[in-house]
Amino acid sequence: MSEKVVILGSTGSIGTNTLEVIRQHPEEFTVVALAAGTNVEEMIKQAKAYRPKVVSMATKEAAEKVRFALDDSIQVLYGEEGLLEVATYHEATFVVSAIVGSRGLAPTLAAIQAGKKIGLANKESLITAGHIITEAAKKAGVPILPIDSEHSALFQCLNGERKQDVQRLIVTASGGAFRDWSREQLVNATPADALKHPNWSMGPKVTVDSATLMNKGLEVMEAHWLFGFPYEQIEVLIHPQSIIHSMVEFHDGAIMAQLGSPDMKVPIQYALSYPKRLPLSGEPLDFVQISRLDFRKPDFVQYPCLKMAYEAGRAGGTMPTVLNAANEVAVEQFLAGEIPFLAIEHKVEEALSSHQWIPHPSLSEIEEADRWAREFAKKIKIAHV
Repeated sequence: MSEKVVILGSTGSIGTNTLEVIRQHPEEFTVVALAAGTNVEEMIKQAKAYRPKVVSMATKEAAEKVRFALDDSIQVLYGEEGLLEVATYHEATFVVSAIVGSRGLAPTLAAIQAGKKIGLANKESLITAGHIITEAAKKAGVPILPIDSEHSALFQCLNGERKQDVQRLIVTASGGAFRDWSREQLVNATPADALKHPNWSMGPKVTVDSATLMNKGLEVMEAHWLFGFPYEQIEVLIHPQSIIHSMVEFHDGAIMAQLGSPDMKVPIQYALSYPKRLPLSGEPLDFVQISRLDFRKPDFVQYPCLKMAYEAGRAGGTMPTVLNAANEVAVEQFLAGEIPFLAIEHKVEEALSSHQWIPHPSLSEIEEADRWAREFAKKIKIAHV
């Protein structure tokens, strides 16, 4: 019986890679619904190729353009209502949550409550509402299968192992586009510079987060919620080649690592097919060609966003929500050329220090903290960096 798949964020990097996996295994997976932002051209192409029953766009204008290009057999929706309808589509058995940012929280939670298996690429859902998401998944009896390469690696290394035997989780980081830049050089870093990721092909927001190492901080928080380990047992290691995707060290000194070429289709397919492993076309790993693997500890002075992420994660409550929301605003402003690169960390720091922390927030309090942080971050004036 094939898995009936919904993809939230189908026109983004994770979404298009998911569709490529599905294209390679039509007997295993069927696309039943897609949701995207405003990329009309890509959605039309996807809908014609994969014939979902329903699609949803972020705006009415985008939806009307898509509707005009498709036949009546595909229902076209829009807005938050359309997104939630796609996330909970009655025929679906598996929902890939790949919307970037906190917009992914509501549809991910709705899909869990509707009893769908979740392939999670939207880390913000766990970061802003980890206690709510994990409790809902437990109550609904549905698995949350990680799609991020690092969390997929940890998931694979932990398979069949006892939690009490684990010494630490080691999350690897490429270091992003600025891994060899000094703080002095970062003063003049441009959006074009930040988007030149040396290893991975990702969306602009995630690529900038990779350059600040905020992405790794968010992944540490995600690992905390996915696997239930305290922050003291989760470490980050810069590994420029991105061959080892993450590692698990055990009390006896043994370390298990998951290795592979930097290809997002591998963790996507593993989540979709788990516990099976299906064949997948791609470049096999050539150890002779690699010849060496390098590692270094991240410097919190060089990467203050990583330090702030650890602190917000340990504080818990609404602090991770504020960190994430302020960062989203700052990254958006940087990409638009409105603020310099180093202003990202300053905006996040100021939002965190000004926030009235709520230790055990409800969903509505999380949403309010998110709204407050965005408004606050937009208003922060950067005098210098």
